[in-house]
Amino acid sequence: MEVLPEIDSTNSELIRRARAGRDAPTLLVAEAQTAGRGRLGRNWQDGAGQPGSALKFSLGLPLAPADWSGLSLAVGLAVAESLHPEIRLKWPNDLWWQGRKLAGILVETAGAAHATGRFVVIGIGINIEPLEGQDFSTRPAWLQALDPSLDAPAALARIALPLVRAVRAFERHGFAPLAERFNERDAFAGLAVRLSDGTEGQALGVAANGALRVRTRTELREIISSEVSVRPLLAAGDASPAPSPFSTPSSSPSGRA
Repeated sequence: MEVLPEIDSTNSELIRRARAGRDAPTLLVAEAQTAGRGRLGRNWQDGAGQPGSALKFSLGLPLAPADWSGLSLAVGLAVAESLHPEIRLKWPNDLWWQGRKLAGILVETAGAAHATGRFVVIGIGINIEPLEGQDFSTRPAWLQALDPSLDAPAALARIALPLVRAVRAFERHGFAPLAERFNERDAFAGLAVRLSDGTEGQALGVAANGALRVRTRTELREIISSEVSVRPLLAAGDASPAPSPFSTPSSSPSGRA
């Protein structure tokens, strides 16, 4: 375990090390990041200039699962279960509380496959305190609103060992044993949602392989691509997610995105 006062990105640093042959299991924590990254190449705002406002760290280790599907979901579940029973999970890699993003996860791999598998880097960013002065369309949630006793070191102490255990269990057994627990925390279960390709339907939780199941008016789709984003449809005149208007016939064709 290492703690750095400042780095561009903990994920980027561990990837650089792996490509240079330094692939020992490492948990790298940054007090500040200057170029944090999120999914789909987005920047990750972490309260720069506000010490302790966010927890930023990456876990890097060689991993050789039979199937990589659902790894980010397994990570999210481990973090949520470590922190608070009210935290919900947004497929594929965000933690939510009361309809707002609390934490994000970015999973990347580096280097060619070898005897000990690929080197995987799991980056996690958690808002600890409210972020001020940021240009957010929706203000993010923060952990101390759930549990005021949790600062960044205390949160890391809760997360670190369960996370390593969860990743090793995923390596042995895959995501299937975790699907039911994920669905119990699914932020969108049963709600009307819109995918980034414009498709609308009812979210029905995740399958045993971690795919998001969405019932449209014509089919049941299983979304496996992490390039597809999902958002809840809002009730008219309200900021609350809308109940689903989509019927659920007893049988229908299925598709994948």
